[in-house]
Amino acid sequence: MVIWLGFNNLSSNTIRKAKKLVDNNGVVKIDDDLFQVKSSSDPSKSYFVTSDSCECPGFKNFYKFHHGKGLKANCSHLEAIHIFLKENK
Repeated sequence: MVIWLGFNNLSSNTIRKAKKLVDNNGVVKIDDDLFQVKSSSDPSKSYFVTSDSCECPGFKNFYKFHHGKGLKANCSHLEAIHIFLKENK
């Protein structure tokens, strides 16, 4: 199976989940570089996210699954803050 990694090495599913988080008010800016982003799979959870890190399991496990491919760790929560910042300039 081939998964197309869009811009910034993100799958289309990751981008879709990120956009949905933003559209559903799932991103809250706490400080200049600190956000709280809801989980896309469990509404009772949320994660603290900065411009380059997230405390979600997907971000933490990124290098385990993509080791040696030269990709920078990312997740739907991190992409959601990028979308949020673009839409709220």
